[in-house]
Amino acid sequence: MKKKSHKKQRKFGLIGKNIDYSFSKKYFTDKFAINHFDNCEYENYDIPNINQFKEIIKSSKGLVGLNVTIPYKEEIIPYLDKLSKSAKKIGAVNCITISKKKKLKGYNTDFSGFKKSIKPLIKEHHKKALILGTGGASKAIAFAFKKLDIEFDFVSRDPSEYEYSYEELNEDIFSEYHIVVNTTPIGTFPNMTEAPELNYSLFTPKHIAFDLVYNPEETTFLKKARKAGAVTKNGYQMLVNQAEKAWLIWNK
Repeated sequence: MKKKSHKKQRKFGLIGKNIDYSFSKKYFTDKFAINHFDNCEYENYDIPNINQFKEIIKSSKGLVGLNVTIPYKEEIIPYLDKLSKSAKKIGAVNCITISKKKKLKGYNTDFSGFKKSIKPLIKEHHKKALILGTGGASKAIAFAFKKLDIEFDFVSRDPSEYEYSYEELNEDIFSEYHIVVNTTPIGTFPNMTEAPELNYSLFTPKHIAFDLVYNPEETTFLKKARKAGAVTKNGYQMLVNQAEKAWLIWNK
């Protein structure tokens, strides 16, 4: 009788802070169950400080791939051995491969996930975008807009000479910028009544309001923009796209 061959256990996970709500763990656990990837598991590594990342790499057996979320997409970079071309250009990482020799390579799958998700909504008049927030996620969105040939500006509570502040977003600006993307965690569960400080009456049917937040399904930002007539979309499809891209990278 032939001996049953056991596939080597493969472990994946998510690095972040306060990530109980995480999309990734449920998504990949379900994916592994549906496809009978019995040798694969996915775990949350909730760390209060990025310094603890080294310990995870050292002590986790069979770890081959990681996702990275807020607030570590930029902070993780010094811990990596290599970056993909796009991750280097973006300056943020949300996907890591771990070789047998524990060599770590960082990738960014956020930008392609977003690009694929927003592309079907873009029409001729969508030439300029406002990106709310200036963290790691906003860099990936900016990179995607470059690829889509759409001009963009950042909006920040603490504006520099290159950015708008929320107070500056008046009728003139809204008539010029027809895409508004929220890359901040404002409005995420459980703080669902919160929304970026905008004059929502300035949205029109010509506008796209895109929120990277996916829990709740419709954030206050999206609800208010939709009521003013804007086309709206949350970050769920983007997450699915970036997760599938990460899966391809891990299995190269």
